[in-house]
Amino acid sequence: MAQNRSRRLRKKLRVDEFQELGFEMNWTFNESVSEQDIDSLVDQFIAQVIEPRQLGFHGGGHKQWEGIMATQTIGKCTDEDIAAVNAFWKDKPVSDLEVSDLYDIWWG
Repeated sequence: MAQNRSRRLRKKLRVDEFQELGFEMNWTFNESVSEQDIDSLVDQFIAQVIEPRQLGFHGGGHKQWEGIMATQTIGKCTDEDIAAVNAFWKDKPVSDLEVSDLYDIWWG
């Protein structure tokens, strides 16, 4: 049965037009990668993938990184965003790259 919810309630519950889709990701930098190289690669990731696609990465790490990728504003990540993330890390000195499917980041 469909529920008739006000816009305010839909926004508060983060449903319908306020639903947010994101994805989890994690990777490990190879042992040969220095701290300086890690900083450089993360800066490249931000400049080439995150900022142009208006995404946000909520997480971090040292050699092993993990977190959630979402949009910078209320919105939905797409399969193209996942493809861009995979393409960026494909030829980089990382192992164990895992990217989940899209899911509702508020209602999992």
